[in-house]
Amino acid sequence: MPQADELTRLVNGVLWPGFLGSEMPEWLGTALDDGLAGVVYFAQNLHGDTAALSAEIHRRAPRALIGIDEEGGSVTRLETDTGSTVPGAAQLGVVDDLDATEATGYEIGRRVDAIGADVVIGPVADVNTDPRNPVIGVRAFGDSTALVSRHTAAAVRGIQRAGVAACAKHYPGHGDTHTDSHHDLPALTLSQEEIDAHHLPPFSAAVDAGVRAIMTAHICAPQWGDAPATLNSDVLGRLRAAGFDGVIITDALDMAAIRQRVGIGGGAVRALAAGADLLCIGNPTNPGPAMLPDQDEIDYLIARDAVIAAIRSGELSHERVAEAAGRVAAMADAVRPRSAASEVPFDADAIADRAVRVHGDLPVFIDQPTTVIDLRRASSLAVDSAASHVALALAEGGDIIRLDAESADDAEIGGVVQRAGAAQTIVLVDRIDASTPQRHVLDTIRSVAPRVVAVNVGLPAHADGPVVSSPAASRLAARAARRALLTH
Repeated sequence: MPQADELTRLVNGVLWPGFLGSEMPEWLGTALDDGLAGVVYFAQNLHGDTAALSAEIHRRAPRALIGIDEEGGSVTRLETDTGSTVPGAAQLGVVDDLDATEATGYEIGRRVDAIGADVVIGPVADVNTDPRNPVIGVRAFGDSTALVSRHTAAAVRGIQRAGVAACAKHYPGHGDTHTDSHHDLPALTLSQEEIDAHHLPPFSAAVDAGVRAIMTAHICAPQWGDAPATLNSDVLGRLRAAGFDGVIITDALDMAAIRQRVGIGGGAVRALAAGADLLCIGNPTNPGPAMLPDQDEIDYLIARDAVIAAIRSGELSHERVAEAAGRVAAMADAVRPRSAASEVPFDADAIADRAVRVHGDLPVFIDQPTTVIDLRRASSLAVDSAASHVALALAEGGDIIRLDAESADDAEIGGVVQRAGAAQTIVLVDRIDASTPQRHVLDTIRSVAPRVVAVNVGLPAHADGPVVSSPAASRLAARAARRALLTH
């Protein structure tokens, strides 16, 4: 088999693509033979024998790093079809028990290790200070810098105790935004002093805990100029100046915040020049119906060829890419092979039950099929917030009525109001702060059926009438909410 030239092997050493299917495509095997840094698993890759797939990847390239977004709570790849059975960050923040967070981190690391993967792309170190945030929300431990800092460190310790690498995200903090970087470029209105005081400490805590990798955010601020953090040497330079010498990983370069402005190739070159080490290219299924049958290889080649061309033209220095590849290789050496870690006691149900909060007086609930009126927001590329498993776990065989609160007219709302007054009913919500569409529909339902219970799997918010808060769009959180209804 022909070998790639030295420059191609060097550039491959900083690329982290996704791929299509649950078997290794031919192009990926060739790239692994030619020094590819590894791959990122997405849900669409996990329908076969994933451990065997990981073993084949590592056979082809012993230093290959396999990464996966496995946060627990609302974000899971391993349990996409059924919903996560691991507490999410917001649940852990509510409980505020560092032992529980470290045990949860260990369990995530253990599960990732069991499928042969090497890097947990987590924990989320963002401080969610903007309740409108469409992409972080309950993925964060909370809105307190101190709380997020201590739980980020605990999660890092737990994940890495399992032998895999943790990757804290999204530097320098995605919590004060109200735009999803999958669709546009979010802008911060904070001063650098506010960012330093409120959003950087969790990343410092992660560094102090020994985190092996940190992922960048595609966000911008006026004081940084036009370039988002991922492409900004001043921002990434702050991370190095703060003492982090691990791997800086980009958030996915196929996200609109990068792809629609400079393209995957331009993003790859500029991210490396700014100080990033490992380029997460992204999920090739993200274009949806526009996805080409070889979208995975196309995206990989765009990034690879752009970086090669930039080195040859002098736009990007060979030394910068060699430095990045060296850091990536060092992390690979640190996580493979892995030594056995001692088991950590873990009781997911107990943690989830402790995270439930009940507001108002609950009506008597009995263990029978229940009507669920689901008002939650649509799923996004980052979070499957409207996943059916949440409603299914609450309904226990009862009817599920899906209603788009943003577009529902009076007739549709009237229909669900009628249903709500006729049976044991739950209204499932994830954003009921004042003046939101979900709050309007909930209040309309309660004007006729005031004892209807709202189960809120989003950020805590006050509303008149009984509310059970279980902050994660997960099977675990839904089951905890139902237990609270039956036992209160």
